[in-house]
Amino acid sequence: MPVLRRHLHAERLTSRPSPAGKLQASLQSEAARIVWRFSDGKPGHDNQSLGLVDALQRRARIHSYDIPVQSGAGRHWLLGRFPDGVLLPDPWLIIGAGHATHLPMLAARRARGGKTAVLMRPELPRSMFDLCVIPEHDRPRPADNVLVTKGSLNRMQAVRGQQQQDRGLLMVGGPSRHYRWDHRSVVEQIAGAIRFSPVRHWVLTTSRRTPPGFAEQVRQMIFNRNLKLSVVPWRETSGQWLGAQLRRACCTWVTEDSVSMIYEALTAGLPVGLLSVPPRRNDRVVRGVRQLAAARNVMTYRDWSAGRPLPHPAQVFDEANRVAAQICRRWGSA
Repeated sequence: MPVLRRHLHAERLTSRPSPAGKLQASLQSEAARIVWRFSDGKPGHDNQSLGLVDALQRRARIHSYDIPVQSGAGRHWLLGRFPDGVLLPDPWLIIGAGHATHLPMLAARRARGGKTAVLMRPELPRSMFDLCVIPEHDRPRPADNVLVTKGSLNRMQAVRGQQQQDRGLLMVGGPSRHYRWDHRSVVEQIAGAIRFSPVRHWVLTTSRRTPPGFAEQVRQMIFNRNLKLSVVPWRETSGQWLGAQLRRACCTWVTEDSVSMIYEALTAGLPVGLLSVPPRRNDRVVRGVRQLAAARNVMTYRDWSAGRPLPHPAQVFDEANRVAAQICRRWGSA
C-alpha cells in the first residue's frame, strides 16, 4: 500500500481537554468532510488539486488524504473495489488533475462513494464525473456538471500590501507541445525588461522544460551587461519558493509557454508581462494566452517596449476559491 499523507484542517488545542471536551472534539472530527486527492506526481497537476484543497479548507472543516496513482485502476473499477483506500474513511469528495488520475477516481467512487471533481477536460466521457472543472480556453460545451474557469487552479492568493516596489520576478519555461523556443530572443527580451524598467532588483527562475545551458547564458548576459539579476534554477527551489517570490514582487515577466505560471501571477494580482516565444500552431492554448492580452489582463513585450506600462489585471482571478464555493453549494459543507 502506498504511503498516504494526511492534511488536517483543525483547531489547535491549547490545553488538555476534559472528557466533555474530548466528546466535543470527537463530534467536530466526525463532522469533518473527507477529501481524497489523487496525484500523478506532476507538480503542475498537484498545484491545481492542492489549490482546490486549500480553498476548501478555507470554507469548511476538511480532512484530506493524498493517494498516489498506481496501475490497475481499470481492473479495480470493473471489480468495484479500491484496495489502496481500504484504511481511509469514505470520501465526501474525490479530486484529481491529470489523465492518469481519472480511472483511479472512478474506481474509488464506485467502491467507496463520494463525488468526483476532475480538474481538466477529461478524455473519458464527462458524464462519468460529477463535476468537470475546465479552463475556458478549452471551449467546453455547457453542461450541468461542467464548471468553466479562467485558466487552471493554483495555490496562490491575492497579494495585499506585501510587495516590494523595487523587486521583480522573471519566470522562464521552455519548448512544449504548444510553443517552440528561441534562446536568443528570450535572453534579449529579459535584458530589455531589466534595463528599461524602474525595478532595480530582479530574480529569474527556470522550469523543468527550460533547455540546458539557458541559465548559464543568462548569467553570461548579466556579466557582460552589468545587470542586477539573481538566477535561481528550478532545481534550487522548494515547493513554497515561487509563491513566496510572487508575494514579494511588484511585477513579473513570464514566457508565453508557461501558462500555469501566468495564471499564478494573475491570481496574485500582479502586473504580468509576456516574453514572446514562437507558437507551434494557433491552438487552444496559444489562443487562450492571446485572449488574456486582448482583455488587458497581461501585456506583450512588444506593446510594453512601445512605451505602455505593465497594467494590473483587468479581471480578478480567484478560481480555486470560486470552485470551492461552488462545490460547497452543490454538495454541502461541514
